[in-house]
Amino acid sequence: MAAKLRLEGKVAVITGGASGIGEAAARLFAAQGANVVIADIQDTLGRSVSASISPPGSCTYIHCDVREELQVAAAVALAVDIYGRIDVMFSNAGIVGSLAGVVDLELADLDAVLAVNLRGTAAAIKHAGRAMVAAGTGGSIICTASVAAVQAGYGPAAYCVTKHAVHGLMKAAAGELGEKGVRVNCVSPFGVATPLMCGGVGMSPEDVEKVSCEAAVLKGAVLRTGDVAAAALFLASDESAFISGHNLVVDGATTVVGTSLGFALQNHLARSRSGGE
Repeated sequence: MAAKLRLEGKVAVITGGASGIGEAAARLFAAQGANVVIADIQDTLGRSVSASISPPGSCTYIHCDVREELQVAAAVALAVDIYGRIDVMFSNAGIVGSLAGVVDLELADLDAVLAVNLRGTAAAIKHAGRAMVAAGTGGSIICTASVAAVQAGYGPAAYCVTKHAVHGLMKAAAGELGEKGVRVNCVSPFGVATPLMCGGVGMSPEDVEKVSCEAAVLKGAVLRTGDVAAAALFLASDESAFISGHNLVVDGATTVVGTSLGFALQNHLARSRSGGE
């Protein structure tokens, strides 16, 4: 007898689901039995990813700029209209934003990162939470935070601020929604070679992976989008039925020891300038 699929019968909305971690999660969630709504601003790519996911009809795409609350609400409403419910919200959309340090940071640039990473996550929690509470069947809300939500040195100032805020928002939401049976958690990856990461720091996927491996405590493995998607799958599934208010850090013990990705990045850039490896 075939094993039961881990998300069989569930409906998931994934913001930022057209590429990177979101795309990996959309494919994995669907493979594990979920109906998936991909919500993203990359329309051509999002429709292509949605159309490529099997079985046909198990994935739908909607344009959604998470800076616009009504668009987030529309993504949740679409899931309910098409599939009858929403069980999982994976609030994954985010940007790196300004690379400036604190003393050089333009506050308008900080506002831009906050609008996507924090306000977008707040909108996702708000509208998914409302729908889950109204249905009375509980649910799981997962927010993509970062190792930059755990300690400094893993990203520029604006990004670090917003990911710390996402972590705090998750805790507040877990406390409020728990009595309604809705779980809220974070997944916090180490450096992953996503289009967002590579574009944000101006590096190739190969270089991002090299730097991350140099900085990582755990050797012999390379963190990829599928690993983060697998962590999100666990939090989405009934396997984590009593886990809420938790930050699942996917970093191979790096933040436990305190190694800084920032130092590794600086060393890599220094070698590049000097003609080294």
